[in-house]
Amino acid sequence: MFRYRPPMETELDCDVLVVGGGVIGLTTAVVLAERGVRVRLWTRDPVERTTSAVAGALWWPYRIEPVASARAWALRSLEVYEELAARPEATGVRMAEGVLGETALEDVGAWAAARLPGLRRATSAEYPAGSGVWARLPLVDMPAHLPWLRERLRAAGAVVETRTVADLAEARAPVVVNCTGLGARELVPDPAVRPVRGQLVVVENPGIRTWTVSTGDDGAMAYCFPHRGRLVLGGTAEEDAWSLEPDPAVAEAIVRRCAALRPEIAGARVLEHRVGLRPARDTVRLERVPLPDGRLLVHHYGHGGAGVTVAWGCAEEAARLAVG
Repeated sequence: MFRYRPPMETELDCDVLVVGGGVIGLTTAVVLAERGVRVRLWTRDPVERTTSAVAGALWWPYRIEPVASARAWALRSLEVYEELAARPEATGVRMAEGVLGETALEDVGAWAAARLPGLRRATSAEYPAGSGVWARLPLVDMPAHLPWLRERLRAAGAVVETRTVADLAEARAPVVVNCTGLGARELVPDPAVRPVRGQLVVVENPGIRTWTVSTGDDGAMAYCFPHRGRLVLGGTAEEDAWSLEPDPAVAEAIVRRCAALRPEIAGARVLEHRVGLRPARDTVRLERVPLPDGRLLVHHYGHGGAGVTVAWGCAEEAARLAVG
């Protein structure tokens, strides 16, 4: 049952309006719609062109606070991804094996170790660069997963519209859920939201089937995520950098670092360059705000580099705040 009393007049034919069409907005809208709530979703860009579409995307908490909540959201999301992995062709989700480099088994933590069967130390053959942990984790093909989420949302009866919002006052619905990510910096406004720029290189896959994540002595990241017919190579984490233009020198360095881990990557044909701005914040803002006119606003943004990892757990909590 809803906990709110709708105002006398609203302009939109829906119970809840979700603003933002990335993985957080889409997943939140799906959870609400599949509970029988009349949902409308506004997205500035088609889902294929959102920041979420640029993600790698391996399930693992990265650059997100608070830690305890993020772990709980991640574990709930893991349950969902394990189910979706039964239909990888449709959902874009599969369970894949690989190595978390520069990680000791005891560093993983009991919160995750208890849910990850087969977790063990990587052998020197699996990870010659040093110590690592072998794990089987959800790996999400975002160009497939996001359109699948959109169609699941529509199948639940929701309306999806491409619309740019300049002011949350435009969102005349009984309940509004703000999932605008980095856009919340200006829209709320919330200067605590800031970009962490990530650049990726997509190359032809020379036959690699396992993923690798590594951090060099200089702090530079290198990761390799295999998807059908291609590898997603990364990456960078540039604080407060706004440029969406790929940097050729950065791209070369990414390929070089990844080839040092997996020599077969050297010479692989480049298919695409991607740049995304992670919506970082000191802590995720998941908050219910009653409005003076009797409507309700739920803020749900600031997930940093872990939006995919926590999406379902976070969406369920946002839905409880929105409609009980």
